[in-house]
Amino acid sequence: MKLRVGRTLYSAIDAATVIVIRAPEGEVTVTCGGAEMLEAKPGAPSATADPGQLDGAQLGKRYADDELGLEVLCSKAGQGTLAVNGIPLPLKSAKPLPASD
Repeated sequence: MKLRVGRTLYSAIDAATVIVIRAPEGEVTVTCGGAEMLEAKPGAPSATADPGQLDGAQLGKRYADDELGLEVLCSKAGQGTLAVNGIPLPLKSAKPLPASD
C-alpha cells in the first residue's frame, strides 16, 4: 500500500493502532502479527496471528526503518509484532541530549 504521513493503520488481529510519521516513496506492506494492517478500523479481529510474531507493539513508542524512510507511532498497544515487507520494525532509539557543561 502507498502510505502518507498522518494515515492511521489498524491491526487485523488485535487492538494495535499506528500513525504514520514518515512515509516511504514506494509501496510497502505493513503487518502486525503477520497480518496486513488495515486502513479502516475493523469491528472485530478478522485474521489470525502468526505465533512467531507476537512480540507486541508498545504504546507511545516509535518504530522506524531508516533505510526505507518509514516511521510509525504506536497509538494503541497490541500483541503483534510490527513489520514492513516481512521484516520486523525496530524500536526507534532516543536521541541523546546535548551535554550541559
